[in-house]
Amino acid sequence: MVNEYEIKKQICEVGRRIYNRNMVAANDGNISVKLNDNEFLCTPTGVSKGFMTPEYICKVDAQGNVIQANPGFRPSSEIKMHMRVYEKRPDVGSVVHAHPTFATSFAIAGIPLTQPIMPEAVIALGCVPIAEYGTPSTVEIPDNLEKYLPYYDAVLLENHGALTWSTDLMAAYMKMESVEFYAELLYKSKMLGGPKEFDKEQIEKLYEIRRKMGLPGKHPANLCQNKDGVNCHNCGGSCSCSSEETTSTADADLVANITKQVMAQLGLK
Repeated sequence: MVNEYEIKKQICEVGRRIYNRNMVAANDGNISVKLNDNEFLCTPTGVSKGFMTPEYICKVDAQGNVIQANPGFRPSSEIKMHMRVYEKRPDVGSVVHAHPTFATSFAIAGIPLTQPIMPEAVIALGCVPIAEYGTPSTVEIPDNLEKYLPYYDAVLLENHGALTWSTDLMAAYMKMESVEFYAELLYKSKMLGGPKEFDKEQIEKLYEIRRKMGLPGKHPANLCQNKDGVNCHNCGGSCSCSSEETTSTADADLVANITKQVMAQLGLK
């Protein structure tokens, strides 16, 4: 088992990565790791994530209260957001929040990342919705985030940034990289006249690859699609898509809903 000091070093390394990749500026962003059900390590508030050392890292309980912090350091002001993810997703071991420029631009424009344009994005991310705006450091953000937690492993935060979570720190960080890369490709393809999306058969083949790989997390390949046209998979676990016919129909509805939402965002009919 990796000891706490090694995990603190890993948090600092991820902080340097998000800083060097232009995913944060100044003191932006925050990172946390779950040690057990009541102990979590997190980055401090008011420091650049690109210049941290292990002594900077704080330890909090499941309510975000300080268990240990060195003088001059206190937990991130956004710790409430992280704690809500851990509360609602027991499978999650780490949460990363950053402001990657392309993904955050989509969040500011109010455009979710839902177009199926790239195999890796479809397999690893699924859909990336936008959680409604909340005032930073308040419970507004976790409250607005909560309804997305059962269905997604990454969200955009309206006019704020992006949030990703996964089984461990590196997996959560890699999801942040994937979100930003997906957003950049989508932006650039729009500048070239618009992306060519996968059809329903191509999407189902990619979903099947994910299922065979046994990837952890929440994803439309593993969740029933409902027909409300709001979210890509939003049934709340009250139904299941076990038959091939049902899955195929769900994928067709998914693509139709995605197309409808994107056209609406772009002002097209």
